[in-house]
Amino acid sequence: MEITRLVKRAKRKDADAFTELMESQMQNMYKVARSILSRDEDVADAISDTILVCWEKIDTLKKNRFFRTWMTRILINKCNDILRAGQRTVFTDEPLEIEYMENEFLNLEWKEMLQSLDEKYRIVLLLYYGEGFSIKEIAQILELTESAIKSRLSRGREQVKQ
Repeated sequence: MEITRLVKRAKRKDADAFTELMESQMQNMYKVARSILSRDEDVADAISDTILVCWEKIDTLKKNRFFRTWMTRILINKCNDILRAGQRTVFTDEPLEIEYMENEFLNLEWKEMLQSLDEKYRIVLLLYYGEGFSIKEIAQILELTESAIKSRLSRGREQVKQ
């Protein structure tokens, strides 16, 4: 079902429509959160918090077609909250368990390239190339001017070349 229709139904507090809407955005949310946060637990927390805020505040969304932009802005804010909190570091003597994920292996070069960039360039490149947002949409999400987004895209590309 089309996103705008799901948003319309979700605004009427239709839980099934909201669940379907969030499930359709889960992969996008994971990619964005993972580009900002390094721990899977933090990514899961950011996504959970985002889903909760979206459910509580969906009636404040003025234009249904901007749901994805609105949701991504909330997600980025939640990721930044987690980074600022700084209380996520847990030291243990146990070795880390590493899950094998085929998709992770296939995207290893992309992730390594993104991780080598400054955060302000990484998020812009991910939103533009990874998620397909337009420069205008990214400017809205990050609350920056379109020219700032263009500059960050250009500088991010330069860092990739180097």
